[in-house]
Amino acid sequence: MPEICRFLGISILMYFNDHDPPHFHVRYNEYRAIFRIADLMMKDGKLPKRVIALVIEWANMHRPELLEDWNSLRENGTFNKIDPLV
Repeated sequence: MPEICRFLGISILMYFNDHDPPHFHVRYNEYRAIFRIADLMMKDGKLPKRVIALVIEWANMHRPELLEDWNSLRENGTFNKIDPLV
């Protein structure tokens, strides 16, 4: 699973050929979660509230890039790293 971004100990990842709807995975220490790209809702998992806020802030800034990576990973297995929050 490619890591598309890392900041403040938070890893943002996507799987190759993952199922719809478009989403990304978050790892933070022992926590794991999945966020939908369209509305940035956490659809599975658990994270500390502060980490959720940071992930949503970051994803809001990079939603077009997240969709671009989602489509690129599904179509040809490539992606671009996305700038971290800090």
